[in-house]
Amino acid sequence: MQQAPIISVKPVSQQTKFPWREWTPAIVWMILIAIESTPWLSFQNTGRVLYQVVGWFLGSVSSSGVSWVNTALREVGHFTGYAVLSWLLFRAWRATLRSGTVAWAFSWAVIAFFMTAAVASLDEWHQTFLPSRTGSIHDVYLDSSAALLVQLFLFALLRKRRVRQLGEKATVTVGES
Repeated sequence: MQQAPIISVKPVSQQTKFPWREWTPAIVWMILIAIESTPWLSFQNTGRVLYQVVGWFLGSVSSSGVSWVNTALREVGHFTGYAVLSWLLFRAWRATLRSGTVAWAFSWAVIAFFMTAAVASLDEWHQTFLPSRTGSIHDVYLDSSAALLVQLFLFALLRKRRVRQLGEKATVTVGES
């Protein structure tokens, strides 16, 4: 006769709590990206504000020069914004899926990268429905590149920190001696 498996139930005080501290910044950042995807921050609106600010500081300025600066700032903003999102999502997934003292896991990086790429894709898709905005696959590639670079940076940084903690030196052996 087989016995029923014993199911262990932890008291509420010992159950793992949801890591709100790590998820809240990621959620807030995604909301900020959604707000930036509205007509309020279209190229025309940011260009108009930038033209007034630069004109106030420098006096007479050319609209083509301000347009070029507006484009550059928007691209840097895309890259930076999605790099930060990728990092925040890595932190959130690490807190959610952590097991033991591991500082970096491939699964956390992959989930953070693909989630960031999905947010970028949805953001650009949303912009195709707004008359003052244009969705661009180029921006999705730029945003995804930022996410990938952040994940590679985190891997290198956390690996280096772990090696230092263990007191080992990373060495590569080629061939036999």
